[in-house]
Amino acid sequence: MKKLLIVVFLLSLGNVLFAQDHSHMRGSEYCSMKRTKITNPDFYTQVSPNTPRHSYDVLNYKLNVDLYSCYFSPYPKNFKASNIMTFRVDSTLSSIYLNANNTSLTIDSIRLMSGTPLTFTHTSNILTVTLNRVYNVGEIVDIKINYRHNNVTDASFYNSGSTGYIFTDAEPEGARGWFPCWDRPSDKATLDLTAKVPLSLAVRLGSNGRLNDSTVTGDSVYYHWISRDPVSTYLVVMTSKVGYTINIVYWHRPSNPIDSVPLRLYSPTTANSSSIAAILPTATTYFSAAYGEMPFEKNGFCYVPNSAGFTWGGMENQTLTTINSWNENTTLHEYAHQWFGDMITCASWSNIWLNEGFATWNESYWVERTGGYSAYKTMINSDASSYLSSNPGWAISVPSWDVTTPNANTLFNYAVTYCKGSCVLHLLRYTLGDSAFFRGIKAYATDTVNFKLKNATIPEFFAKMTSVTGQDLTWFYNAWIYQPNHPLYQNGYNFTNLGGGQWRINFLAKQTQTGFFPIPIELKFSFATGSDTTVRVMNNTNNQLFSFYFNRQPTAVVFDPNNMIVIKTASLTMGIDEGSGQMPVEFKLHQNEPNPFNPVTNINYDVPKNSNVKLVVYDLLGKEVKTLVNEFKTMGKYSVSFNGLNLPSGVYLYRLETDNFKEVKKMMLVK
Repeated sequence: MKKLLIVVFLLSLGNVLFAQDHSHMRGSEYCSMKRTKITNPDFYTQVSPNTPRHSYDVLNYKLNVDLYSCYFSPYPKNFKASNIMTFRVDSTLSSIYLNANNTSLTIDSIRLMSGTPLTFTHTSNILTVTLNRVYNVGEIVDIKINYRHNNVTDASFYNSGSTGYIFTDAEPEGARGWFPCWDRPSDKATLDLTAKVPLSLAVRLGSNGRLNDSTVTGDSVYYHWISRDPVSTYLVVMTSKVGYTINIVYWHRPSNPIDSVPLRLYSPTTANSSSIAAILPTATTYFSAAYGEMPFEKNGFCYVPNSAGFTWGGMENQTLTTINSWNENTTLHEYAHQWFGDMITCASWSNIWLNEGFATWNESYWVERTGGYSAYKTMINSDASSYLSSNPGWAISVPSWDVTTPNANTLFNYAVTYCKGSCVLHLLRYTLGDSAFFRGIKAYATDTVNFKLKNATIPEFFAKMTSVTGQDLTWFYNAWIYQPNHPLYQNGYNFTNLGGGQWRINFLAKQTQTGFFPIPIELKFSFATGSDTTVRVMNNTNNQLFSFYFNRQPTAVVFDPNNMIVIKTASLTMGIDEGSGQMPVEFKLHQNEPNPFNPVTNINYDVPKNSNVKLVVYDLLGKEVKTLVNEFKTMGKYSVSFNGLNLPSGVYLYRLETDNFKEVKKMMLVK
């Protein structure tokens, strides 16, 4: 979804495509065009962290927009409008702050719906409204803002002139350019939008939710759209054109086959939507099976071409995507956003992976439907190649983005946000296995208490995955999402003849980059006789030595034979200095780090020979809190994470037991 006026893209396969030919582009690549050249930096101006905190919750925006004159020469960009904003008070307040771009919007008056006028100031893109009294927690307030959009060009409201297209576009923070609002993704609200257009020009106008009615009054048509489902401001949209054609296909919910959900495709007569219309019901069923039923009462796409000013790929406005091409990859990328991005929206911009990583990965999942896992993996490998060739060196998620929204080239960087984001979701699938992965994803997407039609953070997503799969995944997102770059392996191995037909393979897993990336690794062994053998072990610490015993002579080792760890570089050398200190010489339980901790700490231990290992956490009364390890371990160095999120502060014990060794240490949880 990012804006970029690009003439030429070089794809990983070497194809050269000009901007007007997107037939072979990945949907994610086409999507990423949208925001990387946003034209108005004012849309990134944030309220300083030192200003009063957001102390209210917007419940509904009721917009009334008069676009009538915008369709006639000289095709102005100015219009009159009003916004009745209903909000609930979350902490005692006597004034509120809204985002409203000073260049784009002029505020004429503000009043309570009871009629009481309110005073306001509008400076530095912040609209400060002084209320008539102090309001207490839980009170509901309705204010009406009468305003005008000025006759200016901005990155929010677009008028193509004689081509007849008028539309809005708002990601990441452009809604403030066409209506006053609290323009952050975390504050979802329902929407009621009425737009006035001329009757004589046969204008068709779409927006979020359902078309409640279209009323003819005199020489005007009033389109009235209502979204019953809350929507983030950057996903609020109105899109129109003189002479749009509408192709409507219907999808029937498996849970209620008589419920026919309209899928509306708006297009000019020069852009036939029939090919996409034909696959949309199938796609809806496919995604619904994996992620839960498509939640909205309608969905749709509006085609807006380059010539009209939509010079980028697509924008997944809730229930009405704007799109530049009826390209299948692009359409399916944007459609996946209806689940991941719209139904569940990132709570803040540091959590953009929950939008773009999922939608990009979904393109690979879509081709798996007909092409099988090999087709899926080919597309994932393409994402990996794009990332590795263009990695700018920052993490997928940077916490400071919650305070200061980064520039578009950073937030919507194709290599990191899209390609690496997709690959990391693939790595999660590889780590968990298909059954646990898809069970967790569906549980996340269908969780009506915490996520569905709400917002989410990356740690909240992983907490849900942990609760469903029983696997603590803190180690995964701390490394793969919050660290930049990727593992650089310089692995080694050797063969030892133990006599009597017995052989040992030692394998040293070594990463050389800054930071460590834990991940399960697969090793394929070949032998002088018999078939190959592939093993899978957890590489959870650097310079980790694994030993494997066989009753036949090994001849070769291949690291990651199926290239499942798609974002990496790797070399493999025969030869390990077993006296270098890489091999543990005795059983040892190390002090946890950090200590004290809150809420996660790491416990390291050494196993000098193949053994049954048990690692258990107890409270001071001797009650077992959690078994961290209870399995056979080959010789090596190990690390395991312990999460005390749901435990009270205090001292805890952890004990390592093997066949002939026991050791206990203390750790302190401080909240």
